[in-house]
Order: sequence, then structure tokens, then C-alpha cells
Amino acid sequence: MTSVETDPVERSGDWVQTAPGLQEIDFSRLKMKVDADRYLSQEFAERERERIWNRVWQVVCRVDDLPNAGDWKEYKILDRSYLVVRGADGVIRGLVNACRHRGNVMCVDGKGNTGRRFTCPYHLWSYDLEGKLRGVSHPELVGEIDKGELGLFEVAVDTFAGFVFLNPDPDAGPLAEFLGESVLACMEPYHLDEMVTVLDVREAIECNWKIVVDAFQEGYHIQGIHPELLQVIVIDPYSARFNLSGDHVVSCAPFQVPNADPEDELTGLRDLPTTFPTVAGYLPRLEELVDAHRGADGKIEYPEGVTGRTLLQQATRETLTDMGCDVTGLTDEQMTDNHGWLIFPNFFMTIRAGEATVITMVPHPDGDPNRCIWQIRSYIWLPEEHHEAFRSEPVEVAEPGSYPYFRALQQDYDQMPRQQRGLRSLRGSYMNLVMEELNVGRFHTVLDRWLSKEN
Repeated sequence: MTSVETDPVERSGDWVQTAPGLQEIDFSRLKMKVDADRYLSQEFAERERERIWNRVWQVVCRVDDLPNAGDWKEYKILDRSYLVVRGADGVIRGLVNACRHRGNVMCVDGKGNTGRRFTCPYHLWSYDLEGKLRGVSHPELVGEIDKGELGLFEVAVDTFAGFVFLNPDPDAGPLAEFLGESVLACMEPYHLDEMVTVLDVREAIECNWKIVVDAFQEGYHIQGIHPELLQVIVIDPYSARFNLSGDHVVSCAPFQVPNADPEDELTGLRDLPTTFPTVAGYLPRLEELVDAHRGADGKIEYPEGVTGRTLLQQATRETLTDMGCDVTGLTDEQMTDNHGWLIFPNFFMTIRAGEATVITMVPHPDGDPNRCIWQIRSYIWLPEEHHEAFRSEPVEVAEPGSYPYFRALQQDYDQMPRQQRGLRSLRGSYMNLVMEELNVGRFHTVLDRWLSKEN
């Protein structure tokens, strides 16, 4: 194994050292009482449709889902449909999925390759990969038309960290401006754009989309539904850190159990792959590093400053480096600690060196505020020659509850519909957030600001 020194220059995880903790947050500026009706009301859902989903940048797919000219993917949000397509010039563009003749949907199968042209299946009008009208069937029946004015409507598309984003708003500002410098700088050293998709599951779930957002914005529930994680994470209000960046937020709670018995800590670390699969690849090196601190009696005796946590950080850095992944821009803490991001409104990601899991959630297409669609996508860093062997095909779950998620995610999946059912009994009342749930309060504060925008 290669011995790797961490780079002393400023790295993307250094914000943790100076970011505020719970005791430094001004809670008077956050919405800590959240009315139940916003999860239940059809009227509230309609306001979200107009002022959130028709105006905000949202993730469609990965860039590598569109490797070739003519590759396209449909993106549906509520009752609207859009296409992202790779052009002959290599540029990814966004188009409204509706023919300019009579409004028929152009593409209906979710994804595919259209060759050089899109052809409307209704009257066979055809468009090139830039959306320009190129041909009509039976021109003698059509008469004089200006093809230059009848191209498919364009929609804003851009890419970031290997993802394709789309914004339905004709007046959308740049994606980079929406994300902000902090998000851009913090993400880059993870090399998320180089990771391969190893899980992609999409299904309907019986709760409002904001229930899903809320669930992944706090760790207060760990002791309730993820008790096994208490072996390697401590619920400590003084160790968690928060970086509030524009409309977005990232927080970090260290994976550590202070004063834990070394053998108990090691047992917890060995169990991490049930929640964070890539840790399995670092365990062989971790075992070697731990064994170097075992006495003749087999008992672990760490010197001052060494713990199972620090050894896992070393094992992670060395293993990834030997695989060819550049982790010099990441801190030791980023080797083990998950940074939980929410890119407003619906892009939640936990990320650490070598792996990321992204959860997105959108309203159900039927508009019922008691239902939503969630999509779980996991990515790991591997040498490029191994990508195809590990790449996962998308899964559309037809029978709710039939897909076996990994343990922690399954626990969340089971919990969220229970909360939606409970909120229906709180109609007209509100939820009371606690300090640890400040990210939930902040999300609803930002949501209210967007909902108050008239234009």
C-alpha cells in the first residue's frame, strides 16, 4: 500500500473547522413551526407547481446517460414533459416534448436514441437534434409554413458534477449562479463526475415530497430508526457543523464514538458496508493497520491520537490512491464523514471520498400531495476499465415496497408514509421542530421565500 500524506493546502472540507455549530445558529430566522397543511393541501401543491417546479433548476440524469449523438432522455415533472438530448455537435440540449404542429408528445419510452431526427408519431413532422423543424409529411397538404418559426421549444439545460440539470423557466439564470461558488468549490475535489452509477431505483411512495426532504435533513431520528449507526456516530450537538450557502445547505456530523472500546469501535466499522457499501473495499487495509496495534494477547492498544476512525481514514485514502483516485483535495475527515447536501429544492446527497448517494423527490404526476416519486442513485469511484462491470441499469419499481433497499434506506422508506398518515390527523395544526432539525426549518424558510416570489 502507498503511504499518502494529506495536502496541507486549503481543501474542500476545511469549512468544517470554522463553520457554526448548533449553539451559534440564529434560530429566530428559521421556520421552526411547520404547518401540517403544506404537506396535505392541494392549493399549496398548486403554488409549488407554479413557483417552484416551473422555475427551479432540477436534476434529470447523468451526463454519461447520454454518451452518443441522438441519445435522449425524458424528464417529467407533474404534467409536463421535457427532453434532454445529445446533439451531433456533442452539446446536451433541452427541448419541450411536444410537436409544434398539434402538440403531440414526441417521445414516450423514457429514453432512447433517435438517430439524426425526432419524428412525431402523429403526423410525422420531423426535427433535428437541435429541435429545428426539418420536414413535414405530404407538404402539398400542409401549404406555406415558416419552418424557422416552428422548431421545438427550447428549455435551459446545463451540467454540473456529472449531472444534467434542467430549468423550465424561460428566464432561468445560469446554473452556476444558482448553485453558488461554495457548492462548486466544495464538490469539485470529490470527482463525482468520474464516478459510476451502481444503483438507480425509482418508485412512488405514499407521502408528500417534502416529507422525504425533511427526513434526510436531520440526524435526530438516528436513535429511533437507525440504532445500529450509534456504534459509529455520536449524536452530539457540539460536533455537528453547518454551512448555509445561498438556498442550499451542507452539514456534517463526524462518524466517531468518543471513548469507545477499540474492539467495539472496530465491530461498528466492520458493519458500515451495510449502509456505506464502499467501506468493504477499505476494510482489508483497515484490518492490517489495526493488527499493527495488537499486543501478544491480541488486545488492541492504540497510541495517543490513533483510533479506529483515524485508521479507517488512512485505509480509505491509501486504497483510493492506489486505485488511481486523486483525493489530495479532500481532508482526512472527508475520508470517513458524510457531508449531507441539500441543493434546493429536491437534490439531497450524502458524499464522502469515493462514494455518493443522491436522493431526489418530486410530486407525483397525478398531483396528489399525499404521494411523490423518489429516486435513489448511488455512485462509486472505480478505475474506468471497471465501470461497465459495475454500472447499474435503472429500475422502475412497479409494486411499491417490493424493492429491497440497503438497511438504513429501507428504514427511512418504511418510516415516511407513517409520518404522512400522522400529519393528516394534524390538519390545521403544525409540527414543532427541535434545534437539531435546523436544516428542516431552513428548507421551509427557503421554500416560503420561493413561494412568495410573484415573478
